[in-house]
Amino acid sequence: MAKTIMVVDDSASLRQVVAIALKGAGYDVVEGSDGKDALTKLDGRKIHLIVSDVNMPNMDGISFVKAVKANPNYKFTPVVMLTTENQEGKMMEGKAAGAKAWIVKPFKPPELLDAVSRLVLP
Repeated sequence: MAKTIMVVDDSASLRQVVAIALKGAGYDVVEGSDGKDALTKLDGRKIHLIVSDVNMPNMDGISFVKAVKANPNYKFTPVVMLTTENQEGKMMEGKAAGAKAWIVKPFKPPELLDAVSRLVLP
């Protein structure tokens, strides 16, 4: 059975690019248009890893990671931040919230797939 990755970004085109790369590597993909939307999709199903943007409407990525880590079903789910943010302060805030990796856009799909393969839950 394929592992499931959640992709959270307010850009539909970026979600599509990430989903194509992940599906091409054999993963199933669940998409969220922002943190709030993504939280509604954390409904008990197994999510092996989350890829999330930082800057989104309704609920930003850092707040989303904190909410995920507060959920007992998902507190051990690894989170990769995929964002235009490259300031040290934001990265530290993300790590403190529970993010395991930080990839700056524009990204190369092999770079993302490498991080996913290293961090995805068994």
